[in-house]
Amino acid sequence: MTCQEVFEFLMAYLDGDLPEGERTTFETHLAACPPCVAYLETYQDAVRLGKEACCGPEEAAPARAPEELVRAILSARHKP
Repeated sequence: MTCQEVFEFLMAYLDGDLPEGERTTFETHLAACPPCVAYLETYQDAVRLGKEACCGPEEAAPARAPEELVRAILSARHKP
């Protein structure tokens, strides 16, 4: 596997969607290619930081929207 193929298969790898043989090949490449490992780590950091910027840390996200907010949104939607 080449570094370019690592970039092409990165999302499938992180999502756990690579078939076992391809995953093994991917991980073999990572074991021998420190630049690809660094890319993978920075990619994962970027995804995590992007999610936190939009939603905040997962543990801080409310399970439900506050009822007051829901009522305000629904009320605004019904106004002409």
